[in-house]
Amino acid sequence: MAQRLDLRGVKCPLNWAHAKVRLETMARREILELLIDDPRGVRDIPRAAEAEGHAVVVVEACAGGWRVAIEK
Repeated sequence: MAQRLDLRGVKCPLNWAHAKVRLETMARREILELLIDDPRGVRDIPRAAEAEGHAVVVVEACAGGWRVAIEK
């Protein structure tokens, strides 16, 4: 089951900092689902996640922003 982190209202790069802290506590292969509304974050978070060896599973628009799913 995916863990969800609502980061709407949190600007980049703080939203990635919060996601990174959560990912550190998760087991390998777990999914972290982020809800974000910062356009810069939707571009930068997937890049940062992949640079750290995580897999970006989904990036899609949703009500009020975007949903980004990252597999640790």
